[in-house]
Amino acid sequence: MRGAAGSFYGAAMPEFVSLQVEDGVGTIRLDRPKMNAINEQLHQEVRAAAMEASERADVRAVVLYGGERVFAAGADIKAMAQLDAGSMTAWGRELQNSFRTVAHIPKPVIAAITGYALGGGYELALCADFRVLGAGAKIGQPEIQLGIIPGAGGTQRLARLVGPAKAKDLVFTGRHVGAEEALEIGLADAVVPDDEVYSTAVAMAKKFAAGPPLALAAAKRAIEEGLEGTLDEGLALETRLFAELFDTEDQRTGMSSFLESGPGKATFTGR
Repeated sequence: MRGAAGSFYGAAMPEFVSLQVEDGVGTIRLDRPKMNAINEQLHQEVRAAAMEASERADVRAVVLYGGERVFAAGADIKAMAQLDAGSMTAWGRELQNSFRTVAHIPKPVIAAITGYALGGGYELALCADFRVLGAGAKIGQPEIQLGIIPGAGGTQRLARLVGPAKAKDLVFTGRHVGAEEALEIGLADAVVPDDEVYSTAVAMAKKFAAGPPLALAAAKRAIEEGLEGTLDEGLALETRLFAELFDTEDQRTGMSSFLESGPGKATFTGR
């Protein structure tokens, strides 16, 4: 399942990651046998695919997918084991930059998780807006079992998602969490049969892809950036983004369609 290289990949064809686009949905597909272990090359290719998905007008929603067997079992421990603190500082900074690029895609992003999403794999999934798990999936942050802690968002995005106490339980123990528990405590947004994970995520993405791209980007930004500041700062950001949308064609189309035909009938162009 390989895609053609986009403009952000540069001259070299990507080896482990592809971006494939169909009906407004861009699938960022990880494919590094056997377990999609995250090394420097893979995360840089993820960054390039995320940049391309952000820029392409024909991509209006994104699915992160590791394939039918596994999402991503974690970082490449063999490569990491040779690094000292100084080397890891640089490596970790670049990994954070790659994942931050995924988190900042200004479009709805859904992680479709089969098999394992552990360590860096689940940290990548945390960069999505929603997570769809297969019934047999196992997720977690097992870094503590290696004498380290999560280093690509697992202590920060996880705590913001489920609260500090649940995040500490997962990080302190390093335990694996099954799909049903993940749904119960907020680590997952849907659980479906394993063979329906990708199709379910794509169906969700298609619903978002039919929406107004500029408004969706503004909504995502308001929520994400609003959580980083005070309530008053968040409300000020919301007001500004809300007002700016009144200079868009989509706003005029949406309101005209509502007045003429009722809700849910507008076709948005992203202008």
